[in-house]
Amino acid sequence: MSRISPELHLTLRLPDTDAPLRHRIAESILDEIRVGRLRPGDPLPSTRALAEHLTVARASVVDAYDELCSSGYANARAGSGTRIAPGADVAARAHVASHTITRTSERASSAAPEKPAALWDLTPGHPDPALISTVDWRRAWRSAAAAAVTSDLPGPGAHPELRRSLAAHLRRTRGIAARPDELVIVPGVGAALRTLVAAAGLDGRDVVFEEPGYSRARTVLDGSGVRTRCVSVDGDGLDPALLRASDAAAYCTPAHQYPMGARMPVGRRARLVADAAASGTVIIEDDYDGEFRYDVSALPALRSIDRGSECVAYVGTASKILTPSIRVAWVIAPPALRPGLVRALDASGEACCSITALALAHFIDSGALSRHLARASRTYSARRAAFVTALQHQLSAVHTGGVGLAGIEAGLHVVLTLPGSVDDVALSAELRDHGVTVPSLADYRTTPDGPRGLVCGYARLPESRARGAAEAIGGVVRRHLG
Repeated sequence: MSRISPELHLTLRLPDTDAPLRHRIAESILDEIRVGRLRPGDPLPSTRALAEHLTVARASVVDAYDELCSSGYANARAGSGTRIAPGADVAARAHVASHTITRTSERASSAAPEKPAALWDLTPGHPDPALISTVDWRRAWRSAAAAAVTSDLPGPGAHPELRRSLAAHLRRTRGIAARPDELVIVPGVGAALRTLVAAAGLDGRDVVFEEPGYSRARTVLDGSGVRTRCVSVDGDGLDPALLRASDAAAYCTPAHQYPMGARMPVGRRARLVADAAASGTVIIEDDYDGEFRYDVSALPALRSIDRGSECVAYVGTASKILTPSIRVAWVIAPPALRPGLVRALDASGEACCSITALALAHFIDSGALSRHLARASRTYSARRAAFVTALQHQLSAVHTGGVGLAGIEAGLHVVLTLPGSVDDVALSAELRDHGVTVPSLADYRTTPDGPRGLVCGYARLPESRARGAAEAIGGVVRRHLG
């Protein structure tokens, strides 16, 4: 052994830290290089000798030497042992580590939230995935995994099993008669909107958008080059009378207007479709929350009453009925748009995972989706009732006009409306300090004007916790109303 080894044995000590042993051994050797007791070209002791000196397992020393070699601090050659690499002294004095350092205190500091964790998360647009039957869910994915592996690239004509399953499901639940080959599967509503913009040539043209409206959809449309023309909604949703002949398309959520919660009545639906057909306007129907209704009958989707004129592009998604982690949506486009839809998807390469599509198809065909929707509807109805009742009790002592609840007949959220004098942004921020995460209507408006309020999602709020959330909201609202 070289002359350096005895000195190294005498001076090398392990740092007293919580780091893994291999890192501590490597760091102690770097310290020797840093102070000059080890220089480039010097040999390191054998792994066995150093392990005996440090009273550690030899494997830990082997791991440390491997770390030094992989980081360029040392070189190992068969028959020549391990030696300090050229330039190691410069790197050591510059305190270049041989591994990625994660300091416990820094990690804890950076991970610590600035605000207390939310006691009640009322973020809308999120169903409760805990309601999904794990037996049905696992069975669906096992069935998909058992299918033969193919080399086919997913595209507009792919996923025949899911398209057949969805065609039958939409006929039963939404009254939409569509052939499987009319459905196009896409990875999310954003992909559906981008593709429709390209297929209909909406770039640079006016597209009517609900105000307040679904901000994510507006962001996608704006990013795709359209000129969104925001039109205020009323208690019945989007008013067809506000459309112009120059509007190339109109985006709407007739089942449960997002976020105000209006259900567009049948008369307005019929007029919207008729006016769009007469003017050549494309109606993009986002069937948001179309599956969940409480104490009211289902209203027909715009697509189901669009017979002959073919001006409605229907968009649906699994995100709101199962979980947002399922990036699956579907489009039923007017026949004139389908070739452009196919070309746009081919060009963008946006596609849904084949395994996911097969699993969802099995979930539908086995009856699991129908069972889930029935079970979820009962649960959401009970949660809605508990939350609404508790909120009404909290607000019963408020005599200021403009305070009320909207959108309680369907969907997965309600809107607590407030007077125009209330700063709903400040109110939402104060509620975060009280453990309630709930967005204000400002998140869905494009101008400072417009309705004020809170958009309260109750899908993940158990009945037993509804009272606590309502009390927290009621206390803050009463302070803001003064």
